[in-house]
Amino acid sequence: MTMWQWTWWDKKKLLHAKNNKYKSIRTDNMDCKTSIVILNWNGSNMLKKFLPSVLACSANAEVVVADNASTDGSLDLLRSSFPEVRLIVLDRNYGFAEGYNKALEQVKAQYYVLLNSDVEVGEGWLQPLVAFLDKHAGYCACQPKLRAYHAPDSFEYAGASGGFLDRYGYPFCRGRLFSTVEKDEGQYDTTADVLWATGACLVIRSDDYWRAGGLDARFFAHNEEIDLCWRLRLAGRRIACVPESTVWHVGGGTLPKSNPMKTYLNFRNNLTMLYKNLSEQELKKVMRVRRVLDYVAALQMLLTGKPGEMKAVIKARRDFAKWKPLFRQDRLLIQNSRKVDSIAEIYPRSLLACYYLRGKKLFSQLKWG
Repeated sequence: MTMWQWTWWDKKKLLHAKNNKYKSIRTDNMDCKTSIVILNWNGSNMLKKFLPSVLACSANAEVVVADNASTDGSLDLLRSSFPEVRLIVLDRNYGFAEGYNKALEQVKAQYYVLLNSDVEVGEGWLQPLVAFLDKHAGYCACQPKLRAYHAPDSFEYAGASGGFLDRYGYPFCRGRLFSTVEKDEGQYDTTADVLWATGACLVIRSDDYWRAGGLDARFFAHNEEIDLCWRLRLAGRRIACVPESTVWHVGGGTLPKSNPMKTYLNFRNNLTMLYKNLSEQELKKVMRVRRVLDYVAALQMLLTGKPGEMKAVIKARRDFAKWKPLFRQDRLLIQNSRKVDSIAEIYPRSLLACYYLRGKKLFSQLKWG
């Protein structure tokens, strides 16, 4: 049994469970080339502010809002002010990962655009992304360049100009290393292969999305798009950033940047992602190093007056150890089905060492050879 076969069956089990209670306001089965799907949870203010730009600048695309059981009047707003938007209503808050899986099963399109509710788009933003995938069959997904909404000349933290990982699983971007976010001066305006495309604006072929099993619903939120993209890269597919398209992202729309729950999900999910996707040769060594680095990070949080963050890291590591057996079959199938031995978009060194010990603060300063 191949990875694709298993993940499709796993997907069917996930989304056709006997207690699946979500419903859609719209019952016709619209078939279109591109569907922009915005997953919303208590984001009425963001929808009011940014949905008009999506509707005005996304000709020939279906616009869908999937609501994760909001309680802030989002549904009333959508029904009264945006009747042209297709509305999918979920019965509870499923989080980012499972929420998108449940919503996208009801969307029939060649390309999905997973778009955050706090993203502003401009005229012509979508066409270069769709055109790129139309022209390059070997690529399964792409993203635009992300600039910060509140600092529009700078890259945005969550995606910048395309995402990467270092060998120990630390995410970074063209235009952002850790907390250092670069000003966009055109230095990363070339289309380039990346390891992951940001979940804030991810354009992906629907058949690749489902063949890979979709987002891992167990993650709930954080690192889920990196995990999906990594699985696709191991399956031989490619991902790109197409900076000809630019969008502006507010960021931190659900949880503030410094938040124990966000820290917990980031650490737990990152460790799980490493366990699923690292090769047998790399796994033990990376996990040994990460154990040390994670506890050093926890100590640093304690010493800087963030005891809640410290506890979140420790809890994340403990919970990862508890639920790791649940991912054993995933790991086996992913590794047995991998089509590439190494991935060029994984930085072969420690980003922590480069950043803090060698003073490399810019993506362009990293040596990949």
